[in-house]
Amino acid sequence: MNITKTPFGQVDGKEVFQFTLENNGNMKVSIINYGGIITSLLVPDQTGKIDDVVLGFNNLSDYLLDHPYLGAIVGRYGNRIAKGRFVLNGKEYCLAVNDGENHLHGGIVGFHRVVWAAEEYSAQDGVGVELSYLAKDGEEGYPGNLTTTVRYFLTDQNEIVINYRATTDQPTVVNLTQHSYFNLKGEGCGNILAHEVMINADQYTAVDEGLIPTGELKPVKATPLDFTDFTPIGARIKALPGGYDHNYVLKPENSKPSLAAQVREPESGRVMSVYTTEPGMQFYTGNNLDGTFTGKRGVNYDKHSGFCLETQHFPDSPNHPEFPSTVLNPGEVYRQTTIYRFSTSR
Repeated sequence: MNITKTPFGQVDGKEVFQFTLENNGNMKVSIINYGGIITSLLVPDQTGKIDDVVLGFNNLSDYLLDHPYLGAIVGRYGNRIAKGRFVLNGKEYCLAVNDGENHLHGGIVGFHRVVWAAEEYSAQDGVGVELSYLAKDGEEGYPGNLTTTVRYFLTDQNEIVINYRATTDQPTVVNLTQHSYFNLKGEGCGNILAHEVMINADQYTAVDEGLIPTGELKPVKATPLDFTDFTPIGARIKALPGGYDHNYVLKPENSKPSLAAQVREPESGRVMSVYTTEPGMQFYTGNNLDGTFTGKRGVNYDKHSGFCLETQHFPDSPNHPEFPSTVLNPGEVYRQTTIYRFSTSR
């Protein structure tokens, strides 16, 4: 197992580095400390052929553009908050509005647009990089100084384990997630509509036209959102405007990471399994990719070039007391774990 650190450029005079973690199973993951972005993920297929299965860019300058969160850590609050407002302990907070009339993925300068402190580490069963960032009180409208740590860890079992931790000095709301776009055929190798997906959820959070939850949990059965059995992404996608962009209500078994989803790609035989401690997961099929961005192979990213499985608390939870709480108080510790495990079907 090995870790390499290479310069990747500068942002506002701050050094950006790329950390490449390599295990003994021919798997490599590269992460930069700008945005905590996964820039590359090399995984073998059923014949042993290695390919990069995440969308992204070859250089920092492209990541500095207004891209759709490719590979990034998003926060302080992943997903949407209605009208960029919420009330906490009787006080209303107004956040940056960057998605129509709503707040999305932490705002204009969210966690995806900052340089994190980074430190390599190793253990008996793997290698990793620890990223840390202090989001100051009032940043993007949020209350409290939030100290956040995200640990990426690559194991010999071809797992990327992501551990999140945060503390605050004032009551605030926190909902962190990882926003990689996956294509198990390989980055730049066409769309993801033939990928077969299973999501361990019987319900989803119903939303209005602005993708803000109504508060109702609806069953997926007999709808295009039913992935309780393996189903190709493209089988029913035309029944939905644009494609999938929905939060699924997961069925955690206990406080340990539980199976949230599995994805199979028939051609390569690659299988991706997602485990998490979180109560929800946003399934997004790259509906807004429109060919604007050119990826690592020189191929433009068209609609449905990748899919995201964003483990999270529910969207707009600060405005829905009936949802699992995203409030973090002084003296408490926010923790969550998500695991991406890669294997093959043969």
